[in-house]
Amino acid sequence: MTRRPNHVLPGQKYKGAPPASRRPFWLPASNYYVLAVAITTAFFFLVWGILHDGLDDAPWIPAGISASLLLCAAVFLREVILRRARHRFLLAQRRLDESLNWRTLRNDRRDPNKLTLERNAAILAEIKKKSDAARVLSKLSDGHLEVFEMCAEYLAINAIELRTIVVGSPRLGPLHRGKDMVREFHRYHLLQWAEIEARSLTHEARNRVKISERLETAQRALTVIGSALHYYPNERNLLDSEEALKEFIASIKISDWIERAERAAFKGRYKQALSLYRDALFYLGREHVKSEERELIAGRINAEIERIRQIEE
Repeated sequence: MTRRPNHVLPGQKYKGAPPASRRPFWLPASNYYVLAVAITTAFFFLVWGILHDGLDDAPWIPAGISASLLLCAAVFLREVILRRARHRFLLAQRRLDESLNWRTLRNDRRDPNKLTLERNAAILAEIKKKSDAARVLSKLSDGHLEVFEMCAEYLAINAIELRTIVVGSPRLGPLHRGKDMVREFHRYHLLQWAEIEARSLTHEARNRVKISERLETAQRALTVIGSALHYYPNERNLLDSEEALKEFIASIKISDWIERAERAAFKGRYKQALSLYRDALFYLGREHVKSEERELIAGRINAEIERIRQIEE
């Protein structure tokens, strides 16, 4: 049985996938912007040198403007143009993979030897073996993901066989028992994968320094949970994890507004600080925050707003 994933989960790269199904090259944000800043700096000095040789009175002004425009263009290129192009590529690739998988299943259905008693037993034994290995290495998410992929493919093929099998066939009982057994494996290993991946990404997000990177990593963790909820939408542990991640993401956003407001107030930019505090209050009312915590944060923000108003008077 070829372990081709029947459903591609977001953010995952499968071992053994054909080259055409691999993600396009994507330079990490930190590396991209370090490179962009380096090129911009070099461009600034190049323009400055050219204008300086031309006896310009203030060569650093046009050089700075040119370098700023170049940096803005680099940000726009990555965040808008390249990101959209990458998204379209991945969407098209996913549709192609799903189409190829479905064609494979249809071809398998025409095979008279598909899921004979012997092959069905062999596949179930292989899944059981992989499941036992994944349980031993319980902290590694890749093992759970591999078992989940095998289960998803088996269940898809099993469903096709059960729709075409005749009543009274000796394969009917073993196929039903195999379906029930693999469903349990499917659920267990998907939940284990989601828990390990989400926990790891949340820990990574907490250790990030930049707000944008913290939000991006936390959003990836939320996407993992969303992928598992696609299969088990009523799973309590997944719903609780989704709730906690939404609260975590909301706290990052609101904390960013408050920190920016505090810095502005410290520098004496009171109008900017008031504007940022009001933005924080606005987002606090929209974002996913518990009522008790929302009241505490709102009280703190209102106290700061009142303090700034008194200073301005």
